[in-house]
Amino acid sequence: MSNIRKPPTMADIARVMGVSPMTVSRAFKADSLVSADTREAILKAAEDLGYVFDSTASNLRSQKSDFVAVTIPSINNANFADTVGGLTDTLAARNMQILLGYTNYNIEEEERLIEQLLRRKPQAIVVTGGRHTPRARRLLETVNIPVIETWDIPGEPIDHYVGFSNADAVRQMVDHFVGAGHRRIAFIGGDVGRDTRGSERRLGFIAAMQAHGLDASRLIAAGAPPISMREGANAMARLIENYPDTEAIVCVSDLAAYGALTECRRLGVAVPERFAIGGFGNYEIGEVCVPTLTTINAFAREIGEKTARLILDILDNQAAENVRISPELIVRDSSR
Repeated sequence: MSNIRKPPTMADIARVMGVSPMTVSRAFKADSLVSADTREAILKAAEDLGYVFDSTASNLRSQKSDFVAVTIPSINNANFADTVGGLTDTLAARNMQILLGYTNYNIEEEERLIEQLLRRKPQAIVVTGGRHTPRARRLLETVNIPVIETWDIPGEPIDHYVGFSNADAVRQMVDHFVGAGHRRIAFIGGDVGRDTRGSERRLGFIAAMQAHGLDASRLIAAGAPPISMREGANAMARLIENYPDTEAIVCVSDLAAYGALTECRRLGVAVPERFAIGGFGNYEIGEVCVPTLTTINAFAREIGEKTARLILDILDNQAAENVRISPELIVRDSSR
């Protein structure tokens, strides 16, 4: 014999309250035809019975959902976690949730996720970056909901964006190193092509070095993104072997930079006296490591908060404009 209990229904609440199932349904939607006192009593009865409102059926009738679809490259990246946190907390004020998918830095996987997420009829969709497969772009261009591209400023935005120029952000780090008197500067990053934001940072490094009239060929590929601390350490070892006269290193992320920093400590190489090191992302680890890590703060949580507010403005038919974030250079002990 099965021990599975039948969950309570709206009809059960209606019998307890002595009202019609339609009145119960209207109470869950805060319908103006139901008085505040009646609605409160119905919701209390539902809570006592352990009733859970089935939003799926309601959404099918209204063709509206209560969630925003979001794709991110990685679920264990602190920056993207902060962005999702900002999105979640801001949307929660409107009783909206997010449905999250991660692409593992693969635009083909992003295409598959976009198609699956759009089938769920979200109120809006948020994607990371401005580079997509042709089919994913067509899906996003034809859907009749807000589309927000984040962490980038796309050359041809699909709809709206909340982001910044990754190339310009890295240029701040190069300018800082050059201003400190360094001329032989290297870049540690992921393999070219897969991580579009990392690739933009690499291009920004090259452009900034060339603008200063300096050699931009010291490029160390650390592997497929996301770059781990171990891969950053391995890349630093190769850099020391291949370019021992390097003076400063720009890393694609704080994790890569922390790996480079620990490799220097393992080899007994002084930072910043022998090598100045800078990262990207303003991770918590950069504030507590020794020496503390110079970095670029891209305001990850703010990206999520501003994206959520942009979505709500669009859904409320308010004026909505693209948002440009201004990353900030934070100078700490690793480059003083």
